Amino acid sequence: MELVNRVRSYNRRTLDSLGARVYFYLQLFYEQLTPHPPSPQSPVFEIREQLLMSLRSAVLRKDIETQAATIVTLLRNYISTADITQADLLVEHNPFPTGATNNQVARYLYYLGRIRAIQLSYSEAHENLTNATRKAPSSGVATGFYQASTKLLIVVELLMGDIPDRATFREPRLERALEPYFKLVQAVRSGDLQSFSKVIAEFSSVFRRDGTYTLVRRLRQNVIRTGVRMLSLAYSRITLRDICIRLGIESEQSAEYIVAKAIRDGVIEATINHEKGYMETKRAGDVYATREPAEAFHDRINACLQLHDECVKAMRFPMNQHKLELKNAQEARERERELAKEIQDGEIDEDDAGAEFEGL
Repeated sequence: MELVNRVRSYNRRTLDSLGARVYFYLQLFYEQLTPHPPSPQSPVFEIREQLLMSLRSAVLRKDIETQAATIVTLLRNYISTADITQADLLVEHNPFPTGATNNQVARYLYYLGRIRAIQLSYSEAHENLTNATRKAPSSGVATGFYQASTKLLIVVELLMGDIPDRATFREPRLERALEPYFKLVQAVRSGDLQSFSKVIAEFSSVFRRDGTYTLVRRLRQNVIRTGVRMLSLAYSRITLRDICIRLGIESEQSAEYIVAKAIRDGVIEATINHEKGYMETKRAGDVYATREPAEAFHDRINACLQLHDECVKAMRFPMNQHKLELKNAQEARERERELAKEIQDGEIDEDDAGAEFEGL
């Protein structure tokens, strides 16, 4: 803390990089003190006021490096203690500096993606996390950050209803670290609730250490929804009792509620017979008899036309731009001639002409 106060006492641009590193390692040091976050007695609460004061000083001094590092450190501080509302307010009222280094931008996008994932804004979280993984350094020094951002990105993709690309799990620096998440993806994709529960019980310590345990628990509804969709494709009629047995649901009432919600969300096309207690899947019609193929073809044509228009606009040049450049060049030559004439007449010497005469 004494070093932090000493750095803040100097207003020198040569110390900006040092100050940014000092605040980052200050947060890491306080995270290791007991009790660890998110305990209310954690020492990380003590440095928040100091970090906010440093952020205000950095903004007033236009210290971009310290400002970016302090914002990232505060986000890490808030997330470690589960103060997501405070972190969201910090992002809303403190825009991230545009001139920050690539590493700080990657860290900021990672923490912003984590905040949006907790707030159920999965699309925005997916965009931020994708950009964070792309901006992560390709060297082996940043392997840990790349693994952490990829783990969170996989969970967010599952929450969005998508299945991550299998090639992601084959990368050399991700293969071993993503093994629990690969089994998680298999359980979600198969729609097997028992396998999903088994994976959570087996790798709960790993998910807690990675900070994804809460998000992984949300996947239970996705697993059940996938299982219901697979049953609707396999059976034209199935009783609610069989759905409970196959998906591991506690009661028929819960199964009926889950199926009704899947029908309402458009996951499956079926009806429920409440009296006899079964689900009957509607027969799939001919998709080419509908307007869906024509609308999809129309959207592709519009995308191609828009791309063509953008390419044409990018090839256009400003009107009469060449005339303006010729006019500026002609004026510059006239000034040089006047300056040379004044030197020949003896009105000014070469030393007074300065740099303008050197161009002649």
